[in-house]
Parts: sequence; C-alpha cells; structure tokens
Amino acid sequence: MNGRGPSIDPAVVRANAKARLRRGMYLLPSLFTFGNISFGYFSITETIKAISGVGDAATHLDWAALAIILAIPFDTLDGRIARMTNTTSDFGKELDSLADAITFGVAPALLAMIWGFHFLPDSIDKQLLDNLQHAGAFICFLFLIGGVSRLARFNISHDAQPKNPGRPGRKYFVGMPIPAAAGMVASTVHFSYGLPVRAWWYAMLWLGIVGLCGFLMVSTWRFWSGKEINFAHRHPFQLLFVLAIVFYVMLRYSNVVFFLIGLTYTFSGIWARAAYGWSRRRRRRPAEIAASEDVVAEPDSLRPL
Repeated sequence: MNGRGPSIDPAVVRANAKARLRRGMYLLPSLFTFGNISFGYFSITETIKAISGVGDAATHLDWAALAIILAIPFDTLDGRIARMTNTTSDFGKELDSLADAITFGVAPALLAMIWGFHFLPDSIDKQLLDNLQHAGAFICFLFLIGGVSRLARFNISHDAQPKNPGRPGRKYFVGMPIPAAAGMVASTVHFSYGLPVRAWWYAMLWLGIVGLCGFLMVSTWRFWSGKEINFAHRHPFQLLFVLAIVFYVMLRYSNVVFFLIGLTYTFSGIWARAAYGWSRRRRRRPAEIAASEDVVAEPDSLRPL
C-alpha cells in the first residue's frame, strides 16, 4: 500500500475489456435479426393500411412487398456474422426462427391474400368471387403453415439430404427456404407496382403461385444454398466495382430484377427435380433391358404337353 489505493493488474484490465467486447459481439447478429423483424412489422402495417382507406392502396402494398425483399439480406447476414465471429447461440437461433416466421411467414401470407383477393371487383359473379376469396384465404394460410413447418424442419435437421441429391461436396437446402418463398410473393407484388389483382383469371393464377411456393417449402427437393460463395477475395476493389454495378441495376430496375430472381430460383428447384427424375429413368432403362435379356427361356422338355 502506498496511499494511492490498491494496484490494478493490467492483465485483469485486458481480460475485462476482452469480455466486454465479447458480449458486444454477441449483440451484433441479434441487431440484424431485429432489423429483419422490423421490416416484417413494417410490411404488416403497410398491408393493413392498404385496406384501411388511408392513402393509395397500391403504394402501401408496394412498400409492404419491398419491406419483405429488403429483410432477406438481413436474414442472410445475421447467421453469417454469427458464424464469422463465433458468436452462435441457442438464443440467436430461436430468435432468428421467430423473426423469419413473422417476416417471411405472416407478412407475405397477409400480403398475398390482400393483394390477390381483397380488391376483386363486384362485377365478378358473386359465387365466383366468394369462392376465390375463400380459396385465397385458405391457400395463404397453407403458405404460412408450410413456412413455419419448413423452419421447424430446418431447426431439427442436422445433415438433411434432398430427395434428388446434387453434386458431391456442394451444400443444398432441403425444400425451398422460407425467405425465398416470401421473396417470390413480394417480388410479384412489386413487379406490378403494388396494383392489386382485378381480374378473376389473374386471381386463379395467383392461387397457383402461392400454393406452389407453399408446397416447395415442405418438399424434399434440393435448392441452391449459396453457402459456397466466399467474399474473401484477393481483389476486393474489383469485387466492389462489380457489386456497385449489381446494386445500381437492382435499384434502377428493382421490379423486374427482383421478379426474375425470384422466378428463376423458384423454378430452379422444380427443374432440378425433373432433371433428376429424367436421368434416373435413363439409367434404369438399360438395367431393365439387361435384366430381361438374362431371363433364360424355359426348355421345351419342361413344357407341359
């Protein structure tokens, strides 16, 4: 003791600072997850405003669709940042699943129902109008059920393999990811600038699109995961230049670009399943022919008289 109080060990100070930094790093992925939830909440409120008579319905629906699309990068980044910083936790996983259920389950299901079936004109046959609206509500509910079921299966599956396996060494999603399905719904609404469906045949087509997305989420077909993409490039300036061009095109022609991306990704899973089935039938046909040629004809002496 020298009258100046107890001495502080520098090693303890560094350890405490490192512990505080570590706790702060755990918050970083959760901030992106909270951003995901905020976009989902904003989308729901904008969809409600579209049917409340406040402002232009098409503008509110377009903003609701854009909010879902903008939430997708946040959902992608929170998991990657957690893995990069080694701050994955059970709390973060559960929070991410709940956020996805809201932003990519409830929000797009509500948007699909309001945009596709709420604004159908009264000039349509009343029986047909009632059938379309009831079927729309049911299909959108199935979309939500498929989305949360997809999330639950993803949480409990550690090494799930698709029914149609792809290239060895590459990682695939088993079933269409819920952000991609929500993105397909939102990009379709944004493609029309939020103008709601007014024709009965368009509403029937919309039934098929929403139902297809719900089915693909609970399917066991493979979808590209994109996890092999590595941004740790040796030429970061070239990468930034390319990304700047991509972002400009996406912002300038967002309605067309997002719709084409969603459509391409959706049908990539369907094409992969069809191509796998076709190749398996091709491989099976020579084996069946060879097996039939190996069948020995029954000798004449053993045939009954």
